[in-house]
Amino acid sequence: MTDQTHETLASVDLGSNSFHMLVAKVDAEGRLSKIDSLRESVRLGGGLTEDKLLTDEVQERGLQALKKFRQRLEALPQGSVRVAGTNTLRKARNASEFIKKATEVLGHPIEVISGREEARLIYLGVANGHSTQSGKRLIIDIGGGSTEMILGEGMDMELTESVSTGCVELSKRYFDDGQLTFERFERASLSAKLSILPVSQRLIQSTWEHTIGCSGTIKAIRRIVLERGWSPSGITLDSLYALRREMIKAGHVDKLSFESLKKSRRPVLAGGLADLIAVFEMLQIEEMEVSKQALREGLLYDLIGRMEKSDVREHTVQSFMNNWRIDRVQAEQVADLAVHFFHQVKGYWAKEKHQNLLRWAGLLHEIGLQISHRRYHRHGAYVLANADLAGFSFQEQQLLATLVLYHRRKCKPEQMVLPELLTEPIKRLCVLLRLAVLFCRQRVKTDLLPVRLEIDGDQVFLMCDAQWLEARALLKADLEKERKNLSYIGIQLNIVLEPQAADG
Repeated sequence: MTDQTHETLASVDLGSNSFHMLVAKVDAEGRLSKIDSLRESVRLGGGLTEDKLLTDEVQERGLQALKKFRQRLEALPQGSVRVAGTNTLRKARNASEFIKKATEVLGHPIEVISGREEARLIYLGVANGHSTQSGKRLIIDIGGGSTEMILGEGMDMELTESVSTGCVELSKRYFDDGQLTFERFERASLSAKLSILPVSQRLIQSTWEHTIGCSGTIKAIRRIVLERGWSPSGITLDSLYALRREMIKAGHVDKLSFESLKKSRRPVLAGGLADLIAVFEMLQIEEMEVSKQALREGLLYDLIGRMEKSDVREHTVQSFMNNWRIDRVQAEQVADLAVHFFHQVKGYWAKEKHQNLLRWAGLLHEIGLQISHRRYHRHGAYVLANADLAGFSFQEQQLLATLVLYHRRKCKPEQMVLPELLTEPIKRLCVLLRLAVLFCRQRVKTDLLPVRLEIDGDQVFLMCDAQWLEARALLKADLEKERKNLSYIGIQLNIVLEPQAADG
């Protein structure tokens, strides 16, 4: 690592069953060395009502867990900690309410990631832990509310999928009273199979040399399997059947007597086992090895990539530019000018962390043209809000889509559905992008324009060479129109004409 202030990094996984924290040191080669970890059983998914609302009780459990994490994380600088919310926070209608409180408690921003982004990060974590392994691998991660399945080789992923079935969700639905019967296991496994079916049909057409499981449920099952001697090393289907028989014999989760099973894992073990049996049967898996690494490590490796200028988000943007046949010359000219304006107002109006977001919006602002020129900004915003953008969190996608939506035409602040803390920064970034688009309207590659920005509160002073602007009647008319458009969001654009430098 070249930046000494970031040699200690941390990740927090806000899972549907447990909250996990990992603190690690990073060496010069980018390898992780764990120095601290903490797990708190929150069962966030169990506190999700039928109306998809997190109960006050489960929110409080989550906040109490994060208070413990903060004691370890508060010494780490901003940018060295990544916090990711997964399935339950994707589903909860009041997730933003919890995230706001959780961010205040933890002191670091929280990202909610999509299922496929979660799968990508899991693969990144596992693959780095098995870097010497050759051949194609299938990675399975059973979480509290979702199951991720990733097929890949080396560091390259061929398929990343996430389905909404997990140990908390199945345990709540089929084993809520703790009773363990064969019929309940069968119903739970059938439910999991129905969720897995679309993915399994794609996977069974492929081949792979290694099946690797990871995360709490699978690691807990492996410990029990080894404890009872049902398998010499990994997990087999017969060993899962043996575990199921033993649990049915016990009759109730409170009577489970496996030495290696933590008490907090008991209520969700049945759902996790039913899910894993479904995966084995559907994918015809013979044996599964188990990895120590998963999402938390993946978050850290991804963070290292961002610090070392190998940001997967940049690769995603470049790929979208190619796939959507975006005019690269025009896009780069707009993005460069927007960033040029950004540096002129940075510190007054914009924060460093938003620079990449503005640049990416500039590169992708015309993505909707491949659908239709009419209202292309709306088409582009829809694509960016709903596509699978590797490396981007839900919040980042929302912000990117908002910038693209408002890069032209009228700005309507009441339609900016953003968290309160982000509305003002994004509004200001919109101004920078809009001006860049306006100045590049001729679609002609030009040298640096004779314009600059100065800021005073919500007033923007566009300092412009008088003679240069007078020679561009269309641009002058566009700027006058833009003054009115920006007034709708409380921004006053002032056009200040300056004499040519040579005259002075």
